[in-house]
Amino acid sequence: MSEANADASAQPSKKGAKKAEAKAKKEAAKAAKAAERAAAQVADIDLGDDPAADNYGKVTIPNFSPDAEEIELRNLDDSHEGKNVVVRAWLQNSRIQSAKMGFVELRKGANWTIQGVVMASITGTGADTQLPADGTPLISRRMVKWITAVNPESYVVVEAKVKRPLEPVKSCRISGLELHITKCFVLAPAPAVLGMTMSVANQPVVNFSDETPSPADAEKAEEAAAAAAAAEKGNTMPSASMLTHLDNIAMHKRAPVQQAIADVRVQVKRLFRTYLEERRFKEFEPPCLIGAASEGGANVFQLKYFGQEAYLAQSPQFYKQFEIAGGRERVFSISPVFRAENSNTPRHMTEFTGLDLEMEITKSYTEILSVLEGVLLNIFRGVQERCAEEIEIARAVYPSEPILLPEPGKEVRLTFAEAQKLLREEGPEEFRNVRDDEDMSTPQEKALGAVVREKYKTDFYVIDKFPETARPFYAKLDDSGETVGDNVRVTNAFDFFLRGQEILSGGQRVHDPEELETRIRAKGVDPESAGIKEYLTVFRQVGVPPHGGGGIGLDRVVAWLLALPSVHLAASYPRTPKRLLP
Repeated sequence: MSEANADASAQPSKKGAKKAEAKAKKEAAKAAKAAERAAAQVADIDLGDDPAADNYGKVTIPNFSPDAEEIELRNLDDSHEGKNVVVRAWLQNSRIQSAKMGFVELRKGANWTIQGVVMASITGTGADTQLPADGTPLISRRMVKWITAVNPESYVVVEAKVKRPLEPVKSCRISGLELHITKCFVLAPAPAVLGMTMSVANQPVVNFSDETPSPADAEKAEEAAAAAAAAEKGNTMPSASMLTHLDNIAMHKRAPVQQAIADVRVQVKRLFRTYLEERRFKEFEPPCLIGAASEGGANVFQLKYFGQEAYLAQSPQFYKQFEIAGGRERVFSISPVFRAENSNTPRHMTEFTGLDLEMEITKSYTEILSVLEGVLLNIFRGVQERCAEEIEIARAVYPSEPILLPEPGKEVRLTFAEAQKLLREEGPEEFRNVRDDEDMSTPQEKALGAVVREKYKTDFYVIDKFPETARPFYAKLDDSGETVGDNVRVTNAFDFFLRGQEILSGGQRVHDPEELETRIRAKGVDPESAGIKEYLTVFRQVGVPPHGGGGIGLDRVVAWLLALPSVHLAASYPRTPKRLLP
């Protein structure tokens, strides 16, 4: 399928890239020097004769006041005003207001941030040093200087009194409270210059190229990172490539946008599992290591296995059907899927997570279609309800329109022929001659999505009755004998789409062994070949009831639900033809 449009939209312009590179070069030296000065500043501070020396520094086991309550930032509220608390967090940034006063911003979890204030209570120096009244925390000017010079993204623990700021701190999520720091200890220091700063990590990724940069380009990338550090407080952060994000995986994952995406991903799996369990589906674990290529395909990873050949599973399809043959009636799995396809596009990965189900049919294959519609709509509505905040965080970085869903009972189902007719009549001029017996290309799918959205006011729809030329051998032919195009039979198979892109493929399976063998041969596959022979044998060993199911791409559901530019952003650790790390 053509991926030209998808690739083009994911790449930055040459002019923009050169501009960003020039800016990075200009600021690189300045940033490096600033970082070195900050590091030297901390190193030069002598804590030895400081009356407040026990209240700050790099320690392993810090000491806190007996009345200080340890609390997570997310649990901090008005009830803690006036109380001493202990908070562990990343120091996101800092600034020194004067010799006696400084500010820090602390962050924990996805996006829980709060302002910290540190003010000197010890006046004078040397022989003129004056300590505060008894009971007042000891905070020296050196302590203020040291805390505000701690490298960003260091992991710290502070003791502080919770107070209300003079006015809300708009830059922090916890805006109505602030921490007046009395102790600050660095538990894990960050380097002076980060490979990627938080501001850059939370910018949209626009370059998803997998090409490893040359040494010269790598040096430019380092300069860009230093420039980003220098511009940390500005609003014109350059965007880093996906390669840079993956090379700085911890910072990539710390970014609020990635935390939000990861939380949505977790919720999608939870909603999938819960919905099916409530409808008598039972979970099982299909193998990833198999003895023959799944479905007889060529796009399979091969490896040595104790003197034999083994493969990574392309799909749990056969094993879902084995479960049905084994009397499990309704099953589902959440498992990795591997595809040895050299597809370097924002829509593809060589490893992804599949949400699969299979079930017996009592009357019609539309029973499967209804269950799959139900589970996906449950996911979409559940995410909207449970992850409203995460969706807004993602939209702030990757702007998108709210997803349109059909009203209950008004779900859109089109046959493949109806979809192609709609595209010919109401789609772009270039698709005036699409055929009813040929599979859709990616540009066709996206164009149809736009037409469906305009006509039916939904981003979610089903295309049913795919031609058998576009379906594997186990897809059941429509018993009516209906044909399209050049006398091509249609199948009881379908795809589901979200925002004009496929997220699910499914349908009824062939359960009769004689019919199955005929279909296997019709597809040019040898029924005696390894893997296929064993698959076919299962249907000869026992009577297998009519059944069907579908496979959902978890990464695509998350990506298209949030309108992300690439599935790579939705994966925990994306695997592509050129990327195996981290």
